[in-house]
Amino acid sequence: MQIYKTLDSLFSSLASALWGTPLVILLLGGGLYFAVISRMVPILYFKHAIQILSGKYDSEDDPGQITHFEALSSALAGTVGMGNIAGVAVAIHTGGPGAVFWMWITAILGMSTKFFTCTLAVMYRGYDDKGEIQGGVMYFIEKGLGEKFKPLGIMFSISGLFGSLVFFQANQLSQIIRDFIYSPLGVFQHNPDLGNLLTGIIVAGLVSIVIFGGIQRIAKVASKLVPFMVVLYLSAAFIIIFKNIGEIPSVFKIIFQDAFTGKSVAGGAIGTMIIVGVRRGLFSNEAGTGTETMAHGAAKTKEPVREGLVAMLGPFIDTIIVCSITAIIILISGVYTQNINGVSMTALAFEHELGMLGKIFLIFAVLTFAFSTMFGYSFYGRKCVSYLFGTKAKYIYNWVYVTMIVVASVASLDIAINFVDSAYALMVIPTMVGTILLSPKVIAEAKLYFSKL
Repeated sequence: MQIYKTLDSLFSSLASALWGTPLVILLLGGGLYFAVISRMVPILYFKHAIQILSGKYDSEDDPGQITHFEALSSALAGTVGMGNIAGVAVAIHTGGPGAVFWMWITAILGMSTKFFTCTLAVMYRGYDDKGEIQGGVMYFIEKGLGEKFKPLGIMFSISGLFGSLVFFQANQLSQIIRDFIYSPLGVFQHNPDLGNLLTGIIVAGLVSIVIFGGIQRIAKVASKLVPFMVVLYLSAAFIIIFKNIGEIPSVFKIIFQDAFTGKSVAGGAIGTMIIVGVRRGLFSNEAGTGTETMAHGAAKTKEPVREGLVAMLGPFIDTIIVCSITAIIILISGVYTQNINGVSMTALAFEHELGMLGKIFLIFAVLTFAFSTMFGYSFYGRKCVSYLFGTKAKYIYNWVYVTMIVVASVASLDIAINFVDSAYALMVIPTMVGTILLSPKVIAEAKLYFSKL
């Protein structure tokens, strides 16, 4: 349809314009800056972060809405999802195996970035029009930098409204149901759009049941769903890895060689590969977008640094562990050389290694991962709309949110990718600028906290 071609061209141009060298420098350079000025201290307290996550320091009397574990689960519900299954495949398809290396770099630096952003999210919490405590980039910019910087907070909230509309997740969920359920059954063969539409309506209905219950219900579902889905996914993945353990060194050799040669990229453009890796890494772990600050800003704690340490675990779990395993499986199977993209590539890799069982497993994993992400993102979108228009607008946003799930189900993959990339790029700018300006406050708070341990 002509409207899809127009939208595809529009979002493609916008994403390309936004994702230039300046934004990559802001994202990676900002992460490097945070790592240097903190002397990597937060990462050295990895064990302490695990203790906080386990509930050792939880107190019902602390301000906030959810526990440290529920906050990380809610954040991971938004990150451990289609970015790990389909996003990695898109990165390898577009940028070659070397793009995985730049996803790792984004994640390592992202650990420092998340420590800073989520510490600030608790340090400078605000209140909504109902007097309920809230955290997020828009609040720490306004409270920490003052009213003159409020336009940056507004910019974040507006771009966050769009970035939270799970376009990519709904699109890829629709794709795998079409390819691996409808097609084998022989239904909707002559009208695939009708099948996608039906999928979108069913998914929107199921998502509505959870998201209309607010952050407490989202957090409760996420805290049970996220650990289960990660363990399940990793279990099947490790079977494949152990089955091909002898090929692992050659896979890493391909990744490292390609990271600095760019041979797998059209024209051998290393810069293109780096940008692809950073874009997919950012989509996977969200370090620098600021979305995570809205989940961690709701944690019950009086110590901002504690939540920063818990948040730091996110990129490690999401990208260093889960994304790496997906990339290894895709490269071991060799399916990345075929002309397929997105979730279909990952599904083919699992089927190649585990047969029909692998295909069935991945369908189940995609369903679980996609739903968990949709639950988490709805919370982010409602936070943004509440900041801009008040809490009464949250109800309206919920309906817009579930409607866009249906729209995304019938859109093309390119539209979904470029739509998300454009929104994320616009979120990175206020998040990183605000965090860099407030970083001395985080260092002072961290020194005080660590001196008491």
